[in-house]
Amino acid sequence: IQELLRVMRTIDDRIVHELNTTIPTASFVGKVDPGQTCKQLYESLMDAHTNRERIIKNCIAQTSSVVKTLREEREKAQDDVALLKQLRKEQTKV
Repeated sequence: IQELLRVMRTIDDRIVHELNTTIPTASFVGKVDPGQTCKQLYESLMDAHTNRERIIKNCIAQTSSVVKTLREEREKAQDDVALLKQLRKEQTKV
């Protein structure tokens, strides 16, 4: 999931480049519709943000479910050090 999120951030990380290639220079003003190009960039950014938010929320939900399960197991076996370490690790993820 982390790799997927990193890839999804590419457009944000390259925003200056994206803006520089979206807004036409004086020599290309008549050849490119800056309004349409900016609209496409905006839609691309919004799609990327929406998808990234969905993935992050899904990851939080899954990890929270694991934490809940581990807490329940921990209540039954309070002396299990390995279980406690796993629980703490998952809690840190959230």
